[in-house]
Amino acid sequence: MRAWRVHELGDPSQVMSFDEVDRPTPGEGQVLVKVRAAALNFPDVLMAMGMYQEKPPLPYTPGVELCGEIVETGQRVIGSPAGGPGAFAEYALMDAAAAFPVPDSMSDEKAASLYLTYQTGYVGLHRRAHLQAGETLLVHAGAGGVGTAAIQLGKAAGATVIATAGGSRKTEVCTQLGADHVIDYTTEDFVPIVKEVTGGRGADVVYDPVGGDVFDKSRKCIAFEGRLVVVGFTSGRIPEAPANHLLVKNYSVVGLHWGLYRKYDPSVFTETHERLVELVEQGKVDPLVGEVLPLGQAPQALLKLASRDTVGKVVLVP
Repeated sequence: MRAWRVHELGDPSQVMSFDEVDRPTPGEGQVLVKVRAAALNFPDVLMAMGMYQEKPPLPYTPGVELCGEIVETGQRVIGSPAGGPGAFAEYALMDAAAAFPVPDSMSDEKAASLYLTYQTGYVGLHRRAHLQAGETLLVHAGAGGVGTAAIQLGKAAGATVIATAGGSRKTEVCTQLGADHVIDYTTEDFVPIVKEVTGGRGADVVYDPVGGDVFDKSRKCIAFEGRLVVVGFTSGRIPEAPANHLLVKNYSVVGLHWGLYRKYDPSVFTETHERLVELVEQGKVDPLVGEVLPLGQAPQALLKLASRDTVGKVVLVP
């Protein structure tokens, strides 16, 4: 079978090769799946560069999210490859207990996009931030894969959603997804706008996959007893939160490392999948797939993702 592999750390568009490798053999508790669609995520870029918290041994096959067909049964499932990345290939292994059934109404491409960012969003907003109906949610990078999921999940929870995005194309995407207020951060400072929209109160929950300056400015427009959810650092700078500022405004900075629940509470994945399927069936969640490319164009796809020139999810298909 063919599989993309990273042989040395660096720019993923430069260090990957499309290799002929043996089809994997499932071990105990695993299933072999034919990959029908693999969704891209920013950690795919960071992992290839050696800048992610997970560092698989070289060479490895990238890709942490897929929709596949179990070879033995033909059932469509979504989830992550067993033991780490491995989705950018014609076949992959999955842990049987973590291979979740796909709603019949969903295409392979949308199904592949439902797992990581929507699970992360649901756990972040509900389990970590305890978002309540009627609260205000500020979503940064609203047009990306993480942001589009958070906007939809925030609206499904009954929140007023403010989204930030860069440029008219991306702000329009946020509006179409249901955001109540959209701010173009390339031309506007979101801090005074968030304060104005909330009547001076600020956002109850901030969902931040960007970090850096965005995190710093978010602290200036967070509400009393607000929750700032740290999702990632696509800006490249890991910020710091002054403890005295947390004290005087009574807000919380909440970490969100969704993957760690594999170690501490795997039942979270099953429970969250069930809730997401309900939201799909209710029409409240519909993954935005911005672009579908052949598996053979994985390096080009990752380059687009790294350049932040994408909206929604980018998906590879065989």
